[in-house]
Amino acid sequence: MEREVLLDVRDLDVTFGERRKKYEAVKKVNFKLYKGETFGLVGESGSGKTTIGRAIMRIVPSSGGDILYKGEKINGKISAELDRKVIKEIQMIFQDPQASLNERAKVDYIISEGLMNMEKGLGETERKQRVDQALLDVGLLPEFASRFPHEFSGGQRQRIGIARSLIMNPDFIIADEPISALDVSVRAQVLNLLRDMKKKRQITYLFIAHDLSVMRFITDRIAVIRKGEIVEMAETEELITHALHPYTRALLSAIPMPDPRREKEKKLLVYDPLIHDYSWEKPSWKEIRPEHFVLANRKEAEEYKNLYKD
Repeated sequence: MEREVLLDVRDLDVTFGERRKKYEAVKKVNFKLYKGETFGLVGESGSGKTTIGRAIMRIVPSSGGDILYKGEKINGKISAELDRKVIKEIQMIFQDPQASLNERAKVDYIISEGLMNMEKGLGETERKQRVDQALLDVGLLPEFASRFPHEFSGGQRQRIGIARSLIMNPDFIIADEPISALDVSVRAQVLNLLRDMKKKRQITYLFIAHDLSVMRFITDRIAVIRKGEIVEMAETEELITHALHPYTRALLSAIPMPDPRREKEKKLLVYDPLIHDYSWEKPSWKEIRPEHFVLANRKEAEEYKNLYKD
């Protein structure tokens, strides 16, 4: 059965600055998101993963390529009608719960601001009911609506950010490192909340993170990004058990082990980009195993095929 493509990113480029100060943050990125799945973008800080999320949200302009949402191009100049549709149906959960909430506004206003902008004829009673329900959905009390953000812990603030996204009834949520600023004890609660919302509301997620152990818990497929380029993409378990690209394997080797003895004995891999010889043939996207793609030239592709003989 063919899955429905919700988002299709084709040859996406994002460039900051001009001429000598030009910096290519994202280079020729391609991936598809299927309706109802959680797709992970993983990479180190500065790899371009957040920039991709912001380009989809139209927060930063793309300098090349196409972003198609439900078959319609949403980057570049679009109609006011399509812009409203994108604002309503695509929401973002930001990384820093301290910076993403307006300190001068009460929680009631923060959560319902998007609702008031998009649904002009909304009555006050219905608006309050929807705010209360959004708070209950994320495990907070409706009484919290009359408070200010500084009165809450980091985990509670992130839940308020999630409630702000959910109240719009989005089809697609971009979660940009939603747990990296939280205590370890709170991370599991927020991850479980996101999973529950996915089941209840059939939400599609683009989950951005630098931690592969978190990705294993929440995602269906993962794309590994380095310096603005996707180097490997596969289903989550396939990627973690049969990592091909040396960069992916280096990321996996950095995951801490709960057993102190095994942690002490494990070998930490360091990725060196000089191991690739692209002087005679440039790398391209190759399917090494079923639905497992990697950026490689022909020589490397043969080596990767021999890594895991079934």
